[in-house]
Amino acid sequence: MNTYGFLKVAAGCPKIRVADPQHNAEAALQVILAAREEQIQLLVLPELYLSGCSCGDLFRQDTLILACESALAFLLEQTAELDMLCVVGLPVRAAGRLCNCAAVLQGGKLLGLVPKRWLSAEERRCFSPGFAEIGTARLCGQEVPFGELLFEMGTAATIAVELGADCQAPVSPGAAYVQQGADLVVNLSAEVLLVGEDIRRGEWLRQRSAACVCGSVYASAGPGESTSAQLYSGACGIAENGMTLSETEPLLPEGSFVSACIDTTHLRALRRNSPFWENVPASAEFRVPAGLPELESTRIDRVFEPHPFVPRDGQERVTCCREVLEIQARALAKRLEYTGIRRLILGLSGGLDSALALLACARAMALLGLPAEEVLCLSLPGFGTTERTRQNAARLAASLGAELREIDIRPACTQHMQDIGHDMLVRDVTYENSQARERTQILMDLANQEDALLVGTGNMSELALGWCTYGGDQMSMYAVNAGLSKTLLRRVVEWYAAAASAETRAALEDILATPVSPELLPPDGQGLILQKTEEVLGPYEVHDFFLYHFLRFSDPPNKLLFLAERAFAERYSPEQLRDWLKLFLRRFFSQQFKRACLPDSPAMVPLSLSPRGGWQMPSDAQAEAWLAEFT
Repeated sequence: MNTYGFLKVAAGCPKIRVADPQHNAEAALQVILAAREEQIQLLVLPELYLSGCSCGDLFRQDTLILACESALAFLLEQTAELDMLCVVGLPVRAAGRLCNCAAVLQGGKLLGLVPKRWLSAEERRCFSPGFAEIGTARLCGQEVPFGELLFEMGTAATIAVELGADCQAPVSPGAAYVQQGADLVVNLSAEVLLVGEDIRRGEWLRQRSAACVCGSVYASAGPGESTSAQLYSGACGIAENGMTLSETEPLLPEGSFVSACIDTTHLRALRRNSPFWENVPASAEFRVPAGLPELESTRIDRVFEPHPFVPRDGQERVTCCREVLEIQARALAKRLEYTGIRRLILGLSGGLDSALALLACARAMALLGLPAEEVLCLSLPGFGTTERTRQNAARLAASLGAELREIDIRPACTQHMQDIGHDMLVRDVTYENSQARERTQILMDLANQEDALLVGTGNMSELALGWCTYGGDQMSMYAVNAGLSKTLLRRVVEWYAAAASAETRAALEDILATPVSPELLPPDGQGLILQKTEEVLGPYEVHDFFLYHFLRFSDPPNKLLFLAERAFAERYSPEQLRDWLKLFLRRFFSQQFKRACLPDSPAMVPLSLSPRGGWQMPSDAQAEAWLAEFT
């Protein structure tokens, strides 16, 4: 079965003796049986494996061709009880020609034969090119489809097969197969080992899987082939959408295989969301039905990145952080140029979000050649503001040369609650939101008074969970952080702090170490933050993980939970992750109304919650169908 959308595939290079098909079939069987123990669902073996690819003019001998057919019959007989899909190369006589073919077999049946289309001058000595038209060929006592075929493993995955240099054609068969609905393209090859060829092959495997948004499985003839003129690499590799999942070094011992789990549902989701993949379904005669072997979830051997918004590689992460700040700053600078405004205003809380917003404001002013003093920072202490965050706000503003003013909002909020008859001892949502809205009113009015643009500080993670006050911090005149997840935002601040002046770095490092909080409830007896966001909602890193997979791949709840359990196995229990996922779904659906009227903001990653070209759904959508998966 297609567990959580994963298909477990393998590519192998069994031991080989040139021109000894029976030996090769027996060696292939050993790899097939070993793959079965690993619950492999699709196994790919090299081009012309049963005969050997270096037979030369021996391919003209009927003895070799018949021996290959006999060897294939042996494999069919020995694998009659196996439901694994196997692909192996051999020479086949069909329609009066000798073709270099891939045979696809399952459960003792030969499902189809795919011929190689593009032949080198050397190959044309013995072989004829294949053809696109679907015909039939008789082999091993079976009449089977012959031509360019797609093999459908139920509704879970569609497999296409190409051979050797077919993949290098200007319009390769594999690309055409993908347009017709193939999720995976397997390539049976006979790669000659040359200096630098291994790097080129690895790049090709990644690039083809990225360009076609597909899985790629590659198996090459190995060093057991004749070395009369050249050495064959035996390289095998598996890639998915531009990412190498598994690969071997050249010249590894024959008889081994590499395996990986390809996520076909993620591939299909990416294509659905792309304007370039309007599939042209192949006609029914091109499609060959195949079964799908069972795969237990414990056999899914993928590693899932717990922070998918954040690049793993150090240099790539540095580049990403630099680009984030530059996008924020240049977008903000353009908005200032358009409006003719020369002054910025923002609420500086001493927290992480407003710190990055200030860094973006400072950079925007530098781009425009305006003084940093034109950034007006408002410190607006309320009932929950601690001395730590208040001082950090002042230190950061001073280190960047921005103007800082402080307005205590407590008297205004106290008066407001008296006016509406709210008991100050009842510290509920009214108590909290009155502070957020008072701050926004001050910021908006001062922006008018100072002829300034109010910069919002809220991030995408808060918007996903609705952790913001409608008409309060949810609103601004331009929202520079709204396209950033909390996890990525934190990495940008860390990157900036590492290269900043000593004063700026000290302020940012303490901000990074401060618990995330809206500071709307009074501190504890020691003056420390009492209201900690992640104690209420759960860790932002987990919610960002859910958000990424929910938006990018449309993963259902059971898969989100499975992926999270793998990604955070050493940090959180399955019960915790389950509770946080329920909370994420409830809040994501119920808080859509806050996202429906967001201010403009620059996009910085491929995902967005903006109602303008990003996430769109009605504010009345119900989460029950998603939550029902937990019962």
